[in-house]
Amino acid sequence: MPKVSLKGQGEITKVMETLKNKFSTKFGMSCSLVDEVHRQIGNSDLYVMVFEKYYARASNRVSLTISVCAFEDEVMVDAISSGGGQGAFFKFSWGAEDDFLDGVEQALREYNFKKQ
Repeated sequence: MPKVSLKGQGEITKVMETLKNKFSTKFGMSCSLVDEVHRQIGNSDLYVMVFEKYYARASNRVSLTISVCAFEDEVMVDAISSGGGQGAFFKFSWGAEDDFLDGVEQALREYNFKKQ
């Protein structure tokens, strides 16, 4: 399962909207936000979003789970993609998981997020 962890500065609501907009514009109608959860504990915010997209080349759906956690102006983003493999034993992948995950890094470049 491909994953990425990023850290940066900013306002969590802007980061969330940037991610949502990126996936709706980059991947179009075959990508959907399945659900999201927001929790606030003291001065910290946590959002979890699950996206799903159909990839014809892999003949299946790929999921992307993104958690966005913020304390004051520090924001941490973790993303894990899954489901892009084919086969019962070898899970041969056509790159769908990596492609979906790349959207997270692309979306957060304008905020100068760095890999952890």
